Amino acid sequence: MKKLLGTMVAGGLAVALLAGCGSGSVSGALQTSAGVDTDLRKVTVGAIPIAPSAALQLGIDKGLFAKHGIEIEMQSGQGGASMLPAVSTGTMNVAIGNPVSTMLAVSKGLDLKIISGYSHSLATGDDITGVVALKDSGIETVADLEGKKVSVNTIAGQGDITIMEAMAKAGADPSSVEFTEIAFPDAPAQLEKRNADAVWLAQPFLSQALEAGHHLVTYNYQETIPGQPTLVAFASGKWAEENPELVADFKAALAEVSDYAESHQDEIRALLPTFLKMDPELADGLLLESHSGEIDRDSLQKISELMVKYKVVDKPVDLDQVILD
Repeated sequence: MKKLLGTMVAGGLAVALLAGCGSGSVSGALQTSAGVDTDLRKVTVGAIPIAPSAALQLGIDKGLFAKHGIEIEMQSGQGGASMLPAVSTGTMNVAIGNPVSTMLAVSKGLDLKIISGYSHSLATGDDITGVVALKDSGIETVADLEGKKVSVNTIAGQGDITIMEAMAKAGADPSSVEFTEIAFPDAPAQLEKRNADAVWLAQPFLSQALEAGHHLVTYNYQETIPGQPTLVAFASGKWAEENPELVADFKAALAEVSDYAESHQDEIRALLPTFLKMDPELADGLLLESHSGEIDRDSLQKISELMVKYKVVDKPVDLDQVILD
Protein backbone atom coordinates (compact mmCIF):
# COMPACT_ATOMS: atom_id res chain seq x y z
CA MET A 1 0.00 0.00 0.00
CA LYS A 2 2.25 2.80 1.25
CA LYS A 3 5.29 3.28 3.37
CA LEU A 4 4.53 5.00 6.66
CA LEU A 5 7.17 7.64 7.12
CA GLY A 6 8.36 8.33 10.63
CA THR A 7 7.80 12.04 10.45
CA MET A 8 5.46 12.15 13.39
CA VAL A 9 7.01 9.84 15.95
CA ALA A 10 8.88 10.34 19.16
CA GLY A 11 12.47 9.37 19.77
CA GLY A 12 15.60 10.42 17.96
CA LEU A 13 13.74 11.74 14.95
CA ALA A 14 11.87 14.17 17.17
CA VAL A 15 15.09 16.14 17.53
CA ALA A 16 15.28 16.53 13.78
CA LEU A 17 11.65 17.55 13.63
CA LEU A 18 12.24 20.15 16.31
CA ALA A 19 14.71 21.85 14.03
CA GLY A 20 11.82 22.54 11.67
CA CYS A 21 10.27 24.98 14.13
CA GLY A 22 11.62 28.48 14.15
CA SER A 23 10.93 31.51 16.25
CA GLY A 24 9.19 34.54 14.88
CA SER A 25 6.10 35.14 12.84
CA VAL A 26 4.38 32.73 10.51
CA SER A 27 4.96 34.93 7.50
CA GLY A 28 7.06 37.77 8.86
CA ALA A 29 3.90 39.86 9.30
CA LEU A 30 2.59 38.56 12.62
CA GLN A 31 2.81 40.57 15.81
CA THR A 32 2.42 39.55 19.41
CA SER A 33 -0.11 41.09 21.74
CA ALA A 34 2.71 42.50 23.87
CA GLY A 35 2.64 46.04 25.12
CA VAL A 36 -1.06 46.07 25.97
CA ASP A 37 -0.72 45.16 29.64
CA THR A 38 2.45 44.31 31.53
CA ASP A 39 0.47 41.79 33.60
CA LEU A 40 -0.46 39.68 30.61
CA ARG A 41 0.63 36.03 30.77
CA LYS A 42 2.65 34.94 27.77
CA VAL A 43 1.60 31.88 25.75
CA THR A 44 3.85 30.77 22.92
CA VAL A 45 1.73 29.44 20.06
CA GLY A 46 3.02 27.55 17.03
CA ALA A 47 1.22 27.89 13.70
CA ILE A 48 1.89 26.97 10.10
CA PRO A 49 1.60 29.45 7.22
CA ILE A 50 -1.86 28.62 5.93
CA ALA A 51 -5.05 30.66 5.71
CA PRO A 52 -6.78 29.35 8.90
CA SER A 53 -3.84 30.57 11.00
CA ALA A 54 -4.83 34.13 10.15
CA ALA A 55 -7.61 33.83 12.72
CA LEU A 56 -4.94 33.92 15.41
CA GLN A 57 -3.62 37.21 14.05
CA LEU A 58 -7.15 38.54 13.91
CA GLY A 59 -7.62 37.62 17.56
CA ILE A 60 -4.42 39.45 18.46
CA ASP A 61 -5.39 42.52 16.45
CA LYS A 62 -8.85 42.65 18.04
CA GLY A 63 -7.45 42.29 21.56
CA LEU A 64 -9.39 39.09 22.22
CA PHE A 65 -6.45 37.28 23.79
CA ALA A 66 -5.49 40.33 25.86
CA LYS A 67 -9.10 40.50 27.05
CA HIS A 68 -8.47 37.13 28.72
CA GLY A 69 -5.15 38.26 30.20
CA ILE A 70 -2.97 36.55 27.59
CA GLU A 71 -0.10 37.77 25.43
CA ILE A 72 0.44 35.62 22.36
CA GLU A 73 3.95 35.03 21.05
CA MET A 74 3.85 33.34 17.67
CA GLN A 75 6.36 30.79 16.42
CA SER A 76 6.40 29.31 12.94
CA GLY A 77 6.30 25.61 12.11
CA GLN A 78 6.82 23.81 8.81
CA GLY A 79 3.91 21.51 9.56
CA GLY A 80 1.88 19.97 12.32
CA ALA A 81 4.31 17.09 12.78
CA SER A 82 7.30 19.40 13.19
CA MET A 83 5.62 21.22 16.07
CA LEU A 84 4.83 18.10 18.09
CA PRO A 85 8.26 17.70 19.74
CA ALA A 86 8.48 21.48 20.27
CA VAL A 87 5.30 21.38 22.32
CA SER A 88 6.32 18.19 24.08
CA THR A 89 9.65 19.68 25.18
CA GLY A 90 8.26 23.09 26.12
CA THR A 91 9.68 25.17 23.25
CA MET A 92 6.06 25.97 22.42
CA ASN A 93 3.25 26.07 24.94
CA VAL A 94 0.50 25.43 22.39
CA ALA A 95 0.44 24.57 18.69
CA ILE A 96 -2.27 24.54 16.06
CA GLY A 97 -1.94 21.34 14.06
CA ASN A 98 -3.87 18.51 12.46
CA PRO A 99 -5.49 15.91 14.74
CA VAL A 100 -3.97 12.87 13.00
CA SER A 101 -0.42 14.00 13.77
CA THR A 102 -1.40 14.70 17.36
CA MET A 103 -3.11 11.35 17.91
CA LEU A 104 -0.28 9.48 16.22
CA ALA A 105 2.26 11.21 18.44
CA VAL A 106 0.28 10.27 21.55
CA SER A 107 0.19 6.65 20.37
CA LYS A 108 4.00 6.80 20.13
CA GLY A 109 4.36 8.05 23.70
CA LEU A 110 4.47 11.85 23.47
CA ASP A 111 2.63 13.57 26.32
CA LEU A 112 0.18 15.76 24.41
CA LYS A 113 -3.37 16.94 25.01
CA ILE A 114 -5.89 18.40 22.59
CA ILE A 115 -7.17 21.43 24.52
CA SER A 116 -9.45 23.04 21.93
CA GLY A 117 -10.96 22.73 18.51
CA TYR A 118 -9.89 25.24 15.89
CA SER A 119 -11.03 24.66 12.29
CA HIS A 120 -13.14 22.23 10.31
CA SER A 121 -13.74 21.27 6.70
CA LEU A 122 -17.02 22.20 5.03
CA ALA A 123 -19.71 19.52 5.23
CA THR A 124 -21.54 20.51 2.04
CA GLY A 125 -20.92 22.45 -1.16
CA ASP A 126 -17.36 23.22 -2.18
CA ASP A 127 -14.74 22.07 0.31
CA ILE A 128 -11.36 23.34 1.40
CA THR A 129 -9.40 20.29 0.21
CA GLY A 130 -9.80 17.91 -2.72
CA VAL A 131 -8.08 15.59 -5.15
CA VAL A 132 -7.32 16.98 -8.61
CA ALA A 133 -6.19 15.32 -11.85
CA LEU A 134 -5.37 16.53 -15.33
CA LYS A 135 -8.45 16.83 -17.51
CA ASP A 136 -7.07 14.34 -20.07
CA SER A 137 -5.88 11.81 -17.46
CA GLY A 138 -8.91 9.55 -17.64
CA ILE A 139 -9.33 9.93 -13.87
CA GLU A 140 -12.93 11.00 -13.42
CA THR A 141 -13.95 9.62 -10.02
CA VAL A 142 -12.26 8.48 -6.85
CA ALA A 143 -12.58 4.85 -8.01
CA ASP A 144 -10.31 5.71 -10.93
CA LEU A 145 -7.42 6.25 -8.49
CA GLU A 146 -6.85 2.48 -8.39
CA GLY A 147 -3.24 1.75 -9.29
CA LYS A 148 -2.38 5.45 -9.58
CA LYS A 149 0.27 7.63 -7.96
CA VAL A 150 -1.36 10.26 -5.73
CA SER A 151 0.42 13.00 -3.83
CA VAL A 152 -0.42 14.15 -0.30
CA ASN A 153 1.40 16.73 1.79
CA THR A 154 2.12 14.20 4.57
CA ILE A 155 2.06 10.44 4.32
CA ALA A 156 0.13 8.70 7.12
CA GLY A 157 -1.99 11.81 7.55
CA GLN A 158 -5.54 12.99 7.08
CA GLY A 159 -5.18 13.18 3.32
CA ASP A 160 -4.26 9.62 2.45
CA ILE A 161 -6.47 7.87 5.01
CA THR A 162 -9.56 9.76 3.81
CA ILE A 163 -8.67 9.23 0.15
CA MET A 164 -8.37 5.50 0.77
CA GLU A 165 -11.66 5.43 2.66
CA ALA A 166 -13.41 7.32 -0.14
CA MET A 167 -12.05 4.73 -2.57
CA ALA A 168 -13.25 1.88 -0.39
CA LYS A 169 -16.73 3.39 -0.21
CA ALA A 170 -16.73 3.60 -4.01
CA GLY A 171 -15.86 -0.10 -4.29
CA ALA A 172 -12.26 0.49 -5.34
CA ASP A 173 -9.11 -1.07 -3.89
CA PRO A 174 -7.34 1.50 -1.70
CA SER A 175 -4.30 -0.72 -1.27
CA SER A 176 -3.49 -0.26 -4.96
CA VAL A 177 -2.66 3.44 -4.61
CA GLU A 178 0.93 4.63 -4.48
CA PHE A 179 1.10 7.71 -2.26
CA THR A 180 3.95 10.16 -2.65
CA GLU A 181 4.70 13.11 -0.43
CA ILE A 182 4.65 16.52 -2.15
CA ALA A 183 4.07 19.85 -0.41
CA PHE A 184 0.87 21.64 -1.39
CA PRO A 185 2.62 24.57 -3.12
CA ASP A 186 4.66 22.19 -5.28
CA ALA A 187 1.93 19.69 -6.14
CA PRO A 188 0.23 21.50 -9.06
CA ALA A 189 3.51 21.81 -10.97
CA GLN A 190 4.30 18.14 -10.31
CA LEU A 191 0.85 17.19 -11.62
CA GLU A 192 1.43 19.14 -14.83
CA LYS A 193 4.82 17.42 -15.23
CA ARG A 194 2.96 14.11 -14.75
CA ASN A 195 5.11 13.16 -11.78
CA ALA A 196 1.84 12.27 -10.05
CA ASP A 197 -1.42 11.05 -11.56
CA ALA A 198 -3.48 13.07 -9.07
CA VAL A 199 -2.71 15.48 -6.25
CA TRP A 200 -4.45 16.28 -2.99
CA LEU A 201 -4.62 20.05 -2.51
CA ALA A 202 -5.73 22.52 0.13
CA GLN A 203 -6.71 26.13 -0.43
CA PRO A 204 -5.63 28.33 -2.13
CA PHE A 205 -3.93 25.72 -4.33
CA LEU A 206 -7.15 23.79 -4.92
CA SER A 207 -8.98 26.83 -6.29
CA GLN A 208 -5.99 27.75 -8.42
CA ALA A 209 -5.80 24.25 -9.92
CA LEU A 210 -9.50 24.20 -10.74
CA GLU A 211 -9.29 27.66 -12.29
CA ALA A 212 -6.42 26.36 -14.43
CA GLY A 213 -8.81 23.80 -15.91
CA HIS A 214 -7.83 20.69 -13.96
CA HIS A 215 -10.47 18.12 -12.97
CA LEU A 216 -11.86 17.74 -9.45
CA VAL A 217 -11.82 14.02 -8.62
CA THR A 218 -13.24 14.09 -5.10
CA TYR A 219 -13.76 16.09 -1.95
CA ASN A 220 -12.35 13.26 0.14
CA TYR A 221 -13.27 14.82 3.49
CA GLN A 222 -16.92 15.12 2.51
CA GLU A 223 -16.93 11.57 1.14
CA THR A 224 -15.72 10.18 4.47
CA ILE A 225 -16.30 12.43 7.51
CA PRO A 226 -18.08 15.62 6.40
CA GLY A 227 -17.10 18.69 8.39
CA GLN A 228 -14.23 16.91 10.10
CA PRO A 229 -11.73 18.82 12.25
CA THR A 230 -8.74 19.94 10.23
CA LEU A 231 -6.81 21.74 12.95
CA VAL A 232 -6.85 21.51 16.75
CA ALA A 233 -4.98 23.27 19.53
CA PHE A 234 -2.72 20.96 21.51
CA ALA A 235 -0.35 21.34 24.46
CA SER A 236 1.86 19.10 26.53
CA GLY A 237 0.12 17.28 29.36
CA LYS A 238 2.75 18.58 31.77
CA TRP A 239 2.23 22.24 30.82
CA ALA A 240 -1.55 21.84 30.97
CA GLU A 241 -1.39 20.20 34.39
CA GLU A 242 0.94 22.89 35.77
CA ASN A 243 -1.11 25.80 34.35
CA PRO A 244 -4.80 24.89 34.67
CA GLU A 245 -6.05 28.48 35.00
CA LEU A 246 -3.97 29.69 32.05
CA VAL A 247 -5.16 26.77 29.92
CA ALA A 248 -8.79 27.52 30.81
CA ASP A 249 -8.32 31.19 29.91
CA PHE A 250 -6.56 30.30 26.65
CA LYS A 251 -9.39 27.94 25.68
CA ALA A 252 -11.94 30.66 26.43
CA ALA A 253 -9.97 33.19 24.40
CA LEU A 254 -9.55 30.82 21.47
CA ALA A 255 -13.27 30.01 21.52
CA GLU A 256 -14.03 33.74 21.31
CA VAL A 257 -11.46 34.18 18.53
CA SER A 258 -12.99 31.25 16.62
CA ASP A 259 -16.50 32.65 16.93
CA TYR A 260 -15.34 36.07 15.76
CA ALA A 261 -13.38 34.60 12.84
CA GLU A 262 -16.33 32.49 11.73
CA SER A 263 -18.64 35.51 11.62
CA HIS A 264 -16.05 37.91 10.13
CA GLN A 265 -14.45 35.89 7.34
CA ASP A 266 -13.95 39.01 5.23
CA GLU A 267 -11.61 40.33 7.91
CA ILE A 268 -9.56 37.14 7.66
CA ARG A 269 -9.39 37.52 3.88
CA ALA A 270 -8.26 41.13 4.31
CA LEU A 271 -5.30 39.92 6.41
CA LEU A 272 -4.09 37.32 3.92
CA PRO A 273 -2.15 39.59 1.54
CA THR A 274 0.19 40.55 4.39
CA PHE A 275 -0.20 37.40 6.49
CA LEU A 276 0.64 34.99 3.66
CA LYS A 277 1.85 37.45 1.02
CA MET A 278 -1.14 36.33 -1.03
CA ASP A 279 -2.40 38.12 -4.11
CA PRO A 280 -5.24 40.41 -2.90
CA GLU A 281 -7.58 39.30 -5.67
CA LEU A 282 -7.06 35.63 -4.77
CA ALA A 283 -7.46 36.37 -1.06
CA ASP A 284 -10.71 38.24 -1.64
CA GLY A 285 -12.47 35.18 -3.07
CA LEU A 286 -10.74 32.45 -1.07
CA LEU A 287 -12.88 29.66 0.38
CA LEU A 288 -12.13 29.42 4.10
CA GLU A 289 -12.45 26.65 6.63
CA SER A 290 -15.07 26.82 9.36
CA HIS A 291 -13.78 27.96 12.76
CA SER A 292 -14.98 26.60 16.09
CA GLY A 293 -13.40 26.07 19.47
CA GLU A 294 -15.56 23.00 20.09
CA ILE A 295 -13.77 19.65 20.14
CA ASP A 296 -15.62 17.31 17.78
CA ARG A 297 -15.11 14.07 19.67
CA ASP A 298 -17.33 12.00 17.35
CA SER A 299 -15.32 12.98 14.27
CA LEU A 300 -12.03 12.43 16.09
CA GLN A 301 -13.21 8.93 17.00
CA LYS A 302 -14.00 8.21 13.35
CA ILE A 303 -10.59 9.54 12.30
CA SER A 304 -8.96 7.30 14.92
CA GLU A 305 -10.80 4.30 13.47
CA LEU A 306 -9.55 5.16 9.98
CA MET A 307 -6.02 5.39 11.36
CA VAL A 308 -6.37 1.78 12.54
CA LYS A 309 -8.05 0.60 9.35
CA TYR A 310 -5.24 1.97 7.20
CA LYS A 311 -2.45 0.90 9.56
CA VAL A 312 -1.30 4.29 10.75
CA VAL A 313 -1.68 3.00 14.33
CA ASP A 314 -2.17 -0.51 15.70
CA LYS A 315 -5.19 0.25 17.86
CA PRO A 316 -7.67 3.11 18.30
CA VAL A 317 -6.36 6.07 20.22
CA ASP A 318 -8.01 6.49 23.63
CA LEU A 319 -9.58 9.93 23.27
CA ASP A 320 -9.98 10.21 27.03
CA GLN A 321 -6.18 10.21 27.17
CA VAL A 322 -5.85 12.73 24.33
CA ILE A 323 -8.58 15.30 24.96
CA LEU A 324 -8.42 17.69 27.88
CA ASP A 325 -12.07 18.53 28.57
